[in-house]
Amino acid sequence: MIVGVIGTGIMGRNHVRVYSKMKEVEEIFVYDIDEKASSKVAEEYGISSCKSLEELLGKVDAVSICVPTKYHFETAKKVIEAGKHCLIEKPIALEIDEGKKIVELVKGKEIVCGVGHIERFNPIIPEIKKIVKKPRYVEIKRHNPDSGRITDADIISDLMIHDIDTVWNYFFRGIDFEMRGAAGVRNKLLDLVSSLAVFDSTVVSLSASRLSSNKVRSIIIEEEDKTVVGNYITQEVHVYKGVEKKDHTNTSYAQETLVEKLAVQKVEPLKLELSSFLESIKNKKPFEVSLEDAVNALEVADKIRSMVNK
Repeated sequence: MIVGVIGTGIMGRNHVRVYSKMKEVEEIFVYDIDEKASSKVAEEYGISSCKSLEELLGKVDAVSICVPTKYHFETAKKVIEAGKHCLIEKPIALEIDEGKKIVELVKGKEIVCGVGHIERFNPIIPEIKKIVKKPRYVEIKRHNPDSGRITDADIISDLMIHDIDTVWNYFFRGIDFEMRGAAGVRNKLLDLVSSLAVFDSTVVSLSASRLSSNKVRSIIIEEEDKTVVGNYITQEVHVYKGVEKKDHTNTSYAQETLVEKLAVQKVEPLKLELSSFLESIKNKKPFEVSLEDAVNALEVADKIRSMVNK
């Protein structure tokens, strides 16, 4: 398969790197509005740089769209109208209406289009879902030092959107929820947000920050009989189970805890994501993260943002 990468910033370069190691990929073309950046990546990986988007679309079967979020809609529109399969980096678009328009553009076309909510492909997520039965509390933290790389999206669209997708579209898909509150810290954009939602009997707390001095990617799920703790970065999952041990006088007790470490096969999520994308094209089946999922994530993000802005 011949693939193209549109946008050669950090994410675009990562897509090129992964594609370059995949046996399913015969050839790679790149395009960036900054021709020097595109040429540099092309030279590094021994691939071809195109001088225009139209030139790239004339050469490829499928593309990764890795341009800044504000350009997602106009770029996706051109790709879809050209009849090319596409994977759009998250979020699907800057605005909900733009996301919905992308959904409409794809209808009736025999192309695979999906969105790169990459944590869906982190191997700890399906492993956690297998063992969690009746969660009472879920807490996900996604905190970063500020890199200055993102200038067109607040912390909700940039980082929290990952966990919104995981919660609303994966763990609690189709379950009614109530937003209970959200608060944030704003510089030029919202740079820290904490939100609280309730799904039936499960409390879900999400926090995302660009103000941290420490990179944190964690998920904690508490049930009546166990606590599951996952680290997105190390791809490790520990399960803690309490065992009550009474002393001989029966007047007090000590709490012992059994700790199990799940066997998680560690793999780069982007590799799984791009492999899944190409597999979907080959087998003519929908990509795991649908356009509708991505629009739903935008709508939830907007609910959280409106509560912060009250």
